Amino acid sequence: MRISEIYRSGTFGLSVEIFPPKSESGDAELFRTLEDLIRYQPAFVSCTYGAGGSTSKRTIELCDIIQKQLQTTATAHFTCVGSTREQLLAWLQEAADVGITNIMALRGDPPKGAETFVPADGGLKYASELVTLIRENFPDMGIGVAGYPEVHPEALTPQADLENLKRKIDAGGDAVYTQLFFNNEHFYRFRERCGQAGIDCPIIPGIMPITEFRRIQRIMSMCSSEFPADLVNRLEAAQDDLDDQFEIGVEYAINQCQELIDSGVPGMHFYVLNRSQACKRIFDALGWHEDQA
Repeated sequence: MRISEIYRSGTFGLSVEIFPPKSESGDAELFRTLEDLIRYQPAFVSCTYGAGGSTSKRTIELCDIIQKQLQTTATAHFTCVGSTREQLLAWLQEAADVGITNIMALRGDPPKGAETFVPADGGLKYASELVTLIRENFPDMGIGVAGYPEVHPEALTPQADLENLKRKIDAGGDAVYTQLFFNNEHFYRFRERCGQAGIDCPIIPGIMPITEFRRIQRIMSMCSSEFPADLVNRLEAAQDDLDDQFEIGVEYAINQCQELIDSGVPGMHFYVLNRSQACKRIFDALGWHEDQA
């Protein structure tokens, strides 16, 4: 199912995001995770695209396996990093040839150590240009784009960030998938501002369950999101007990997700970090029982 079709019927769209493992043991863990999570019938599984395009071929391979062996729609992440226009088109053709019908179109992060994004010679500079490239050359592709409830760290102003998002939707984006956040008020304000700006596509909150305090601290430091003080205090008190951290994170995610559902979100996108235990607990608590989602 294409992204453009998922949310039309009013059916809640659950989706999960994985990354390409770097080892055989990682592959085995990933497919155990996928076998657990596809029982909840996600609308799609998305697969990230490594830094600098380092796993671009692997992304296509994993999406192909997900669709053919697991019988679940896949969405391939795709960035502008390190590629000419011709290379981008060649990658898109390869993805289309194996039956991928959804792309998550992203600019991509600057190379490690670089402060700003510099496009490759003959490449693209903005995600909106990538969306245009996809829509003009592969008009039937479903296209997801990224949104930032707490503002992209490189944006000059919140308004400039919103205008950039509008360009991505106007270029052909079908739905917005947000950066992770832990304070729902940021999402509600973001959704309201999107509506005021004329962005009328589905806006899907991105959720990352906390399973380990140190790991989430590293992730949060990279995305400049607010970490609510009460949650930090509870996790710090349990920093010597991984089981307690896991329980605190799952409980928080269940409450966060229920509030978002009550607010009328059309779907939810989970950053699962190639592990299923936390998401299974959350999905069950929210009534998304296996094979009944």
